[in-house]
Amino acid sequence: MANNILRLARSFSSVSIAVFLSRILGLVREQVLAGLFGAGTQMDAFVVAFRIPNLLRDLLAEGALSSAFVTVFSEFDEKRPRHETLELVTCTFFAFATILSIIVLTGLFFSRELVLLMAPDFSKIEGKVALTVTLTRIMFPFILMVSMASLFMGILNVRRHFFIPSLASAMFNLSSIIIGGGLSLLLPQYGYEAITGMAIGTLLGGASQMAIQTPLLKKEGISLFACLSPALLRNMFFHPGVKRIMLLMLPAVIGMSATQINIFINTNFASQCMEGSVAWLNYAFRLILFPIGVFGVAISIASTPDFAKRAAQNNMSAFSVALVDSLGLSMTLGVPASFGLWVMAEPIVRLIFEHGAFSQLDTLMTAQAVRLYAIGLAAYSAVKIIVPAFYAIKDTKWPVAVSFASVVLNILIILTTINELQHKAIALSTSITVMINFFILAVVLYKKIGGYDVKGLIMEFFKIAVSSLIMTAVIKSILIWFSADALTKIGLFLYVAGLIIAGVLSYGICGYAFKIGAIKNVFSLFSP
Repeated sequence: MANNILRLARSFSSVSIAVFLSRILGLVREQVLAGLFGAGTQMDAFVVAFRIPNLLRDLLAEGALSSAFVTVFSEFDEKRPRHETLELVTCTFFAFATILSIIVLTGLFFSRELVLLMAPDFSKIEGKVALTVTLTRIMFPFILMVSMASLFMGILNVRRHFFIPSLASAMFNLSSIIIGGGLSLLLPQYGYEAITGMAIGTLLGGASQMAIQTPLLKKEGISLFACLSPALLRNMFFHPGVKRIMLLMLPAVIGMSATQINIFINTNFASQCMEGSVAWLNYAFRLILFPIGVFGVAISIASTPDFAKRAAQNNMSAFSVALVDSLGLSMTLGVPASFGLWVMAEPIVRLIFEHGAFSQLDTLMTAQAVRLYAIGLAAYSAVKIIVPAFYAIKDTKWPVAVSFASVVLNILIILTTINELQHKAIALSTSITVMINFFILAVVLYKKIGGYDVKGLIMEFFKIAVSSLIMTAVIKSILIWFSADALTKIGLFLYVAGLIIAGVLSYGICGYAFKIGAIKNVFSLFSP
């Protein structure tokens, strides 16, 4: 088991380095947005405009399509002749490029209706709907590019390449920062809204996600055109692999759509709150996505091919071990991150976002949302791992059912609390629903695969939670004794860095003393 954890940790470390770089650049991107646009009308419009194609990306590129393709491609790559595997790649690429092109054209035509559906209260502010529609039309083709990039990532992950595919999103953020930021400064001179530059940068960022993976695909001998022929194109939707992908996707799309419905509902409710609420929640969740990406998504990317392989071999014993190791590693990193973000929310938000058009009020409102999102951080990361495990055993009905139940629960919680909590109600509801989602899926999966080491996971969680509480006490004592109110940006950076270092050291020492599995294995790497 220890060897399996170390092997997972090596794959995870490769992914996490790339994801860490991507998340750092993502925060820089948000800093650029905060400095240029704060949390006003233009930022609200950009968030909603990007969210429309981004919902489809989460649903297809990083959800159903990715998981289904990895499952089928893994089987072809392991059991079929090479030419059949290349045919699968060609047919899948062109079939989904066709479908997504139709979706993009439809989205461009109905952009205004989509905007009014997602944020109806934008119509109360003159020009806000028109601006959001323009930005939506610029960014809608993003879904096509990023979905194709996701297929490339799936191929390379199965071939045990993790770093470059995970670096693709870093290229997206880099393009958004350089191209988007530059155009936002340049375009107003020609009569265009500054935020239009960020929309163009976002679109080109999607193209860069495809471009960075192409050389490695060629190195692996994967060509989209190797088997291309008129006959193959005519029959691409009838290819047995493509049909299997679509059959796997259908229930997965239905299940994943519940998550997107929740995001849609949350955006709709946020647009009804005070001006800036959409932006505050966006900044807060982007901050939460940093640890989710580095921990949850990175571990999921590293473990999903293992899940698919063990399931294809019908080796449920190895499958359960891989699952427990992945969840244990996710808890080891996600739980202390949740505690840390709760206690350090305000200085972190102030450090990252409070400059330019981003005010002290924006810092306070964003930090409040960060704390409530942080409650569900560990569960959110764990769901990123457990849902692909269901896909690997070809059971999608439970994630579907639980996701739709969470939609109902989300609406009830928001309706109950929004008058009192305003935008904070949305963050709180998100955390509560994702925790319940994970708990139900964990119980069901236990029965589906004949059990896994729940007792071991509970013991690990208890040790992790105690270590995290001690870490929180250390950080809180520093916050009480040393105020950051009068610090400059450099001083605030050193202050936050000191808090993080103190937290990491105290958690690491406690984790080693309590013999937390993942921490013990990390220390063993440095033992003579």
